[in-house]
Amino acid sequence: MSNEQRPIPMIDDLALDYVAQARQSIRQRIVSLAVAGLDGEVQQVLGRASHQIELAGVIVGEDAADKLGALQKKAASGEESDFTADITTALELSKVIVVAADFEEQAGRPGYFDYRLILHESPPLPPPAELASLGGLAGADLGFDADILTRIQDDIANRAGELQNAIETVSDTLDALQSLAGLGDLSLSNPLTPMSEEAGKLGSSGAGAVDAGSKLGGLLGGQ
Repeated sequence: MSNEQRPIPMIDDLALDYVAQARQSIRQRIVSLAVAGLDGEVQQVLGRASHQIELAGVIVGEDAADKLGALQKKAASGEESDFTADITTALELSKVIVVAADFEEQAGRPGYFDYRLILHESPPLPPPAELASLGGLAGADLGFDADILTRIQDDIANRAGELQNAIETVSDTLDALQSLAGLGDLSLSNPLTPMSEEAGKLGSSGAGAVDAGSKLGGLLGGQ
């Protein structure tokens, strides 16, 4: 029989000397999708959930109170910690977080504490996804040639620029026409206007030739 000691589970530099039970759980994240005309449901796998590890043990010894305090502080902090144990040997486990912790002390057993911990894997975030044109993800397999959509998008942008230039040309032309139309509102002096007005008066009043001659002479600068 081998006398080799088994590695002690560690949370950072805190040794859990007396672990009585360890359990590790793996769970897949699956969404059931109903499909018309299909008996049953399609199971879409969204990826593995975080590894969950449950530890149950005791803290005992002269420094039991100090170890209990250190473990309670780590559980209360919610910070990521390194974890090593035999039960996670085959797992690519980098960081864990203590998501639940229970501690128990019984009368007549000083310096002896029972505990139960639940640890969840806390994997590193992936690098930021690079957004491609049309809201896609660069490198993603869309099932068709995404370059075609890019060319269509560029063509639409070019046509939109041409349309914008045409609209600006029409707008400038309308501004010029509006400026010309505004000339009709100006009070410009017409040198023939007094003559035409006096001629109309002559026709309506039936004045004699002498009066007409004198009035025309006045209009034309005569005596």
